Amino acid sequence: MVSSKIFFLFLLFLAHLHQHASVEGDSSLIKRTCKNTKYYNLCFSSLKSDPSSPNADPKGLAVIMIGIGMTNATSTSSYLSSKLLSPSNNTTLKRVLKECADKYSYAGDALQDSVQDLANEAYDYAYMHITAAKDYPNACHNAFKRYPGLAYPRDLASREDGLKHICDVAMGIIDNLDW
Repeated sequence: MVSSKIFFLFLLFLAHLHQHASVEGDSSLIKRTCKNTKYYNLCFSSLKSDPSSPNADPKGLAVIMIGIGMTNATSTSSYLSSKLLSPSNNTTLKRVLKECADKYSYAGDALQDSVQDLANEAYDYAYMHITAAKDYPNACHNAFKRYPGLAYPRDLASREDGLKHICDVAMGIIDNLDW
């Protein structure tokens, strides 16, 4: 029930984002913040397009990136769950898809925990939870590797890279917060 409420809030958040494709926020803070991350362009475009970034401090910018990661993880979990509904007699594929859907759900949960950690200024725990979220897609990828007959879907590989990059950006921001 709680996760469905959070998912609904993020859907509303995404709808709001699409209405406000670009914001004239504090570009200098966003630039300085993103300069210290592994994926500057991803960081800058993500934060610049968020309507709440002009009023955010660096910790708030980290929360925005984590929210983007939560949306990615939730979306990927839903995508994988929908694949389970397709007519197929391949029970191995369905088992792997279910495992992957669960892993992306766990990634979303870990990211949600990191937001609470940031609120409590427990930056090391926030970093740890984001690291865990970044690693869950590896478990999915490895599940496909266990079965040589199963090909790792290209669209899933793209989603995996996206979540990992978002997590890298969030960790880069947290690295520069005053611990």
